[in-house]
Amino acid sequence: MQHIQSHNNAKEAEKQRAQLAHSLSQQGYVTDQALISSLFLLGELGKPLLIEGEAGVGKTEIAKCLAQAQNRTLIRLQCYEGLDAQHALYDWDYQRQLLAIQMSATAADTPEHEAQATQLKNALYSEDYLLKRPLFTAIASEQPVVLLIDEIDRADQEFEALLLEVLSDFQISIPELGTFKARSRPAVILTSNGIRELSDALRRRCLYHYIEYPDSHKEQQIIKTRLPGIDETLTRQVVSYVQKIRTLGLRKTPGVAESIDWAGALMAIGVNDLRAAPELTDSTLSCLIKTRNDLELLKHEQAAMYADDHDDRSSQTVN
Repeated sequence: MQHIQSHNNAKEAEKQRAQLAHSLSQQGYVTDQALISSLFLLGELGKPLLIEGEAGVGKTEIAKCLAQAQNRTLIRLQCYEGLDAQHALYDWDYQRQLLAIQMSATAADTPEHEAQATQLKNALYSEDYLLKRPLFTAIASEQPVVLLIDEIDRADQEFEALLLEVLSDFQISIPELGTFKARSRPAVILTSNGIRELSDALRRRCLYHYIEYPDSHKEQQIIKTRLPGIDETLTRQVVSYVQKIRTLGLRKTPGVAESIDWAGALMAIGVNDLRAAPELTDSTLSCLIKTRNDLELLKHEQAAMYADDHDDRSSQTVN
C-alpha cells in the first residue's frame, strides 16, 4: 500500500513539473529539467531559490515569467550598495506624523486635548503610518506573491543579515509594533552575478541553481521564442557569432539578452544574412558590445579573421 502511495505521489509530482514547464513556455521562457525541478521544489518546500549565473542569461526573467505563469503579483527589490531596512523593509511616514502633530497642537486649548494627545501618541507608531517597502509588502500580502530579490551580491553583507529573519521564518520584527508573520508565504527568488561571495548563512537558507550560457540549439530556441518572425538563417548566424565572441575574453561578455536585442535590431533594419550586409551588421554591434575596449578587441579579432580568410583564398588560387 505504501509503495502504491509513493508511486502516485511521484506521478503527481511529475505532472506538476510538466505543467510548470508548459506554463513557463507559454510565457516565452525556454527552460530545462534542472531548472524546472528547482522551481518545483521552491513551491513544495517553501524555501527561497538562489539563482546564480553570468549577467544576461535570464535569471531575472525567471521570476517575471513564474509570476505570470502562476498569476501572481511580482514584487521586485533591486539591490545596490548601501541598501538598508528603510528602503527594503519598512519606514515611517514622517511627513504624515509631523502633520498629525501640528494638527494636534492647534487643538491644545480644547477640553479634549489631553485625550487626543494620548490617542495621537498611540497612533503615530501604528500600521497606519507605516510605509511598506518590498520585503514587508510581500510578507503582508493576503495573496501569495513572487518576491524577486535581484542582484543580492550588489548589496552589503550587513543587508544579508536583515534578510535572514525574512528568509528563515517569513516574518519581520518592528520594535514599535512587534512581529509581523507572513499572511501568505511568497515564492522568493534571489539572483546573483557573482560580484562578491555570499555568506554561508544566506546560502544555507536557499535552494540553489546555476544558469550556464546556453548551447547553440537552446539559444536559437530562445531567440525564436522571443522573436517569432525571425529568419532561420539569421538566427543561426546570430547565435554562432555571439557564441564565438564569448570566447574572446571581453570585459562585458554578451548574454542571451544581448543576443535577442541584436537579432531584433538586425530584423528592424532589414538584415536577414550577416554576410550580405557586413557594414550594416557592424553598425548594430552596440547591441552586443558595451565598452570601448571590448569594441576595439572585437575589431582586432575580426580583422585577423578576415585576413586569415583572405590568405586561405589566395593559397587556394595559387594551388
